[in-house]
This record gives sequence, structure tokens and C-alpha cells, in this order.
Amino acid sequence: MAALVAGLCRAPGTAAGPRCLLLRRLLRVGCARPAAALAVPTHGAPGSPLGLGGKAGSGRRPLSFSAAGLVSSAPGPLQPYLRLMRLDKPIGTWLLYLPCTWSIGLAAEPGCFPDWYMLSLFGTGAVLMRGAGCTINDMWDRDYDKKVLRTASRPIAVGDISTFQSFVFLGGQLSLALCVLLCLNYYSIALGAASLSLVITYPLMKRITYWPQLVLGLTFNWGALLGWSAIKGSCDWSVCLPLYFSGVMWTLIYDTIYAHQDKRDDMVIGVKSTALRFNENTKQWLSGFSVAMLVGLSVAGINCDQTFLYYTALAAIGAHLAHQIYTLDIHIPEDCWKKFTSNRTIGLLLFIGIVTGNLWKRKNPKEMNAINTDI
Repeated sequence: MAALVAGLCRAPGTAAGPRCLLLRRLLRVGCARPAAALAVPTHGAPGSPLGLGGKAGSGRRPLSFSAAGLVSSAPGPLQPYLRLMRLDKPIGTWLLYLPCTWSIGLAAEPGCFPDWYMLSLFGTGAVLMRGAGCTINDMWDRDYDKKVLRTASRPIAVGDISTFQSFVFLGGQLSLALCVLLCLNYYSIALGAASLSLVITYPLMKRITYWPQLVLGLTFNWGALLGWSAIKGSCDWSVCLPLYFSGVMWTLIYDTIYAHQDKRDDMVIGVKSTALRFNENTKQWLSGFSVAMLVGLSVAGINCDQTFLYYTALAAIGAHLAHQIYTLDIHIPEDCWKKFTSNRTIGLLLFIGIVTGNLWKRKNPKEMNAINTDI
């Protein structure tokens, strides 16, 4: 605007007279107005000159590196499938992937980093299996989703993707996930295949029991078993079982908090959850699950000779859980979502504790003697 006024005042044959002074005065008045009054919406309405927030008349979307921004920048026909996979909300992928990283980290040799190839392989598998699980869930729940405000815009519920298209898409995701699984040893292939029944049946549990979060925990933390077997060739149950148990307790914590967002709608449509089961006693239940989780992680650490850095991470996790539960307001959906997503920090804290604790460990004396003999 300032450049336009300056251009008018400097145009050939134009005198810097009262007209220019008046324009400059109007400009100063306009600039003095509150910023909110002059602000242009980031996302213009369809058909507006700003399109979707780009330059006037360009119709381009702004470049964004957030998951939601990348999905919204994808080609239009692809977007419903990406949203069906929940790629715009990656917190679920993190919560599925992190137990895998714990197990891979604990299985690493003393003084060594985790196997980066396995971490990347399991990361790919987590994206695919979380996407497949969400597709199955939305196929089962398409009629329920239409009745819940938070889920009413999901692709199958609104008709962006048909039932047949979702079946085809599910087949593609499971086929790719199978390719990832086949990169592992035979023991791990059999173990991984065994989890498919949980993936398929979990969405039905909310119709049957008030404990669907428990079944989700059994499903989401299968990687705590699979990661170890992928490295070692089989499971050491003295480590894997307490780790798996801790993951299940963790899922009961975060998914109960998550379920409190929908409890009013769930009561209306007849869906069950631990949020409805615990109700006003939720904090007491979550505290019990937290203690059980920390005990299980301590047992797993003891059975694989973890060092003080690992237990320092457990102390930090305990503090995080205590703060999360103490400050939780189960009657405010926004606070429930905030607390739910903060659990990624818990998973990362444990992974960092496992890695640093393992790096602090000395190599097995027998291995060191063998190395010295070879030298």
C-alpha cells in the first residue's frame, strides 16, 4: 500500500500536493489501526482471491512441514486415503512404534547403539500397520462415526471413500506390511502374523466390553516382543514379558484419557470404554496403572542388567505421569487431547534411557577376553 501511494505521488506530471498529503495521511491512519482489524485470514474461503492462504490469485497452498500440512498439500484424490491412515495425526504411529524401539534398544549389545536398520524397518511397519488398523476401525465404525462430532468427518463416514475402495486400500497396506515382516527371521514372522487377529478384532471390543483399551494395549505393544526377537532370533521372556506388560499399562493410561473426549457421545450410541467404566475414579485407576508400568519396566531393566541412566529415565517418566494425571481434567476434551499426545514424550524418554543406559554398560567379560585373545 505504501509503495502504491509513493508511486502515485512520484508519477510523472503529478505534483506532491494536497492529494498526496491526503493519501499519506490516510495511510498513516490505516497503519495505526489494531493489527487484528487489518489481519488477513491465513486460509481464505474457497473462491476468495487468496485461495488457501497463498498469494493473491496464485491458488497455491502455503508450504507446511507439519503432518497435517503435508497431507493437505497432497493431490486431492489422495488426501482421503492419507486421512484414513491418519497420516495427518501421527501421534498414533508414534505410540505404536515406540514399544518396538524399546525392545530393539534393550536387545542391543552392551556399549552399542540400537540396530538402525531394524529401527527404520519397524518405523515403516508402524506407519503401515497403524494405517491398516485405522482403516479396519473406520470400516467397522462407519455408522458410529457419523454420530460423533469428532469423527463425523472421517473419509468413510462422509462417503469420500467407499467400502470397496477401503477394502482394496486395506489389502495394499497389509501387503506392504507383509513385505516388511518378511525381512525378519522366521520366528519373528510367525510372531508378527499372530498379532493380525488382534488388529482385526480390536474395533469390535467397544461393543462388547468396557475394557477395549486393554485389547488395544495388547495390540499396540506387540512390537515389545517383536523387536527383541528380530534382533536375537527369539524372545527372552524375562525381559520381553515385563516390557510388554508395561506397554499395556501405558496404553491403558493414555487411551483412557483419550476416551474421555467422546464419553458423552459413547453413552448416547451405546459404545463402551474404560473412561465410562472408571468415570470419576479415573485418576485413581491411572495412578495404579502408572505404578504397574514402572514396576514392569524396572523388572525388565534388572533382567537385562541396565545401568543407572536407565533408572534415571524411569524416574523422569514417573514424574511426567504424576504431573499428567494430577493436572488432568477429564471433563475438558482439549485437556484430554493435550495429555494424550504428551505420552510421546514418555516413550521417547524411555528410549533415550535405554540407549544411554546400554552405552554405559561394559561389554561382556567373556567377549572382551575373546577379543583380546584374537588380538
